[in-house]
Amino acid sequence: MVDIAVQLYTLRSLDAPITDLLDRVGEAGYDGVEFAYRVDDAPVEDVLAALDRNGLEAASAHVPIEALEETPVEALEAAFDDTVDLYGRLGVDTLVVPWLDPDHFERAAAVDAVAARLDDLADALDVERVQLAYHNHDQEFATVDGAPALERLIDRTDARIGFEIDVGWALVGGSDPAALIDRYPDRITHVHASDADVDRGELVELGSGDVELDAVVASAQRADCEWLVYEHDDPAEPLASMEWGATALRDALD
Repeated sequence: MVDIAVQLYTLRSLDAPITDLLDRVGEAGYDGVEFAYRVDDAPVEDVLAALDRNGLEAASAHVPIEALEETPVEALEAAFDDTVDLYGRLGVDTLVVPWLDPDHFERAAAVDAVAARLDDLADALDVERVQLAYHNHDQEFATVDGAPALERLIDRTDARIGFEIDVGWALVGGSDPAALIDRYPDRITHVHASDADVDRGELVELGSGDVELDAVVASAQRADCEWLVYEHDDPAEPLASMEWGATALRDALD
């Protein structure tokens, strides 16, 4: 059975404590949340209490790769041990690298270097009993040696590494997201249920763009993905978008 979660990046513009946001997520009918950058404005104990009272699980967390490679980044000083400890206390067992710049996917050697980098992180996280996954945008679908760079990355990374396919960005990149999930069912653990206007190259509300949601959900079910994660990168009304996402995903799963 596939559960549904919301990527908290969708709600990042709201001036509210994360505990209040989790209450709204629970009211919307989600099974879980995917953390992103908003876990340090409340004590861990309060976040855990909010998850518990709303019946929410921690689906995963987006973590900049620098936080796992012990290189400080702006406004984020946590290194590997601190990052793993924080999310471990929140019950997160999958950490997702959410972004790498386009130049990492322009040449075969660059893609292979990313694969080696992810393999090294997977080794380190395996000791902590944490899974590593990678989330795409559209740059991962640049053609490298006659095939999308993402396919090369999947083929050259250890099978322990999962992939979180963002279907809206995959479509913008020129891929058929449902077919991509069907091709790599053993590697895709999470599916980002987003939608996109391909002509404009931007994400839109679920159901108003070019993604065939029913086909994507059917592929995710066939692949036995753990989570369908709703995300809108820049919603005009974040709470309404989050609530609509839950409704659309429940309808597609029925």
